Amino acid sequence: ASELLYSVREKVVELFSAPSAEGVVFTYNATEALNLAIKSLIKPNSHVIISEFEHNSVERPLYRLCTESGVTVDRFRVCRDTELSIRSLIKPNTTAIISTLRSNVTGERIDVETLSRISTELGLYLILDASQEAGHYPIDLRRTPADVLCAPGHKGLFGIQGIGFAVFKSNQRACGLVEGGSGTESINKEMPMLLPEGYEAGTPGTPAIAGLGAGIDFVNKFGITEIACRLDRMSEGLRDRLSMIPGVKVYSATGGIVTFNIDGIQSSELALMLDEKGVCVRGGLHCAPSAHKRLGTLDGGAVRCSLSPLNTEKELVRFCEIIKDLL
Repeated sequence: ASELLYSVREKVVELFSAPSAEGVVFTYNATEALNLAIKSLIKPNSHVIISEFEHNSVERPLYRLCTESGVTVDRFRVCRDTELSIRSLIKPNTTAIISTLRSNVTGERIDVETLSRISTELGLYLILDASQEAGHYPIDLRRTPADVLCAPGHKGLFGIQGIGFAVFKSNQRACGLVEGGSGTESINKEMPMLLPEGYEAGTPGTPAIAGLGAGIDFVNKFGITEIACRLDRMSEGLRDRLSMIPGVKVYSATGGIVTFNIDGIQSSELALMLDEKGVCVRGGLHCAPSAHKRLGTLDGGAVRCSLSPLNTEKELVRFCEIIKDLL
């Protein structure tokens, strides 16, 4: 089992060109990985810059730090000059940039090169949420370094639910979240200082980790460049088809995410109606109210289609036929 775990760490390293297998820490999901990264690196009374697209897995840990530790947060705009927006927010006590690589609501991408360049230049921590990017588009941590990259296994990496990971640049433990058995240094009253054992307490989810390894193998066999091209092509195709249907408002369509609403129908109600037709989408706010505020859909949310490279053109056509039937 230990050998299997290490082999999956090596697969994660290869996929993201990460510094070392020791820095790959397995978690229950991306939310736990982000909590670990944020609460271990962000110090009291520091200032943090995040994007306007952040998921609650970033917003809520930071809110707790704001209320309990004097941390302050500002949000940068994702626009034509994102870099200027970030730099305008820098303060003397700014210590970190935390950002998703792609909005889970609109599919819009945030340029990782810009984030990495600014954080490196100013000596800031960079924590990346790759939940919508991992397995869908190439990520190279040698070319665009980050202090921590967090992702789940059950989305673009084709694993099962119950596995996530944080890829740390440093293999030295800071403040952890959980203490317990580590399999090493058992005589020590504290957790080991070195990763991954310093952050991994208790029995790991070995079956889910094995599934993650198999999923990464599948992504590599399929080809991540081919996956990216398919997702872009299908997003545009579905957008074009939906836009031709009267009463349908398409907000965004990129990176495998197509977000829309139908006039006069609540997004959650429409998602339920589609579920009854055998179509799996999600309505509501998608745990990202800041993104919906920017989109203008904070009141009722929107319907999100999350495409996979395994979807087919025939399925997109059928989906639009079902929408027409519902109307």
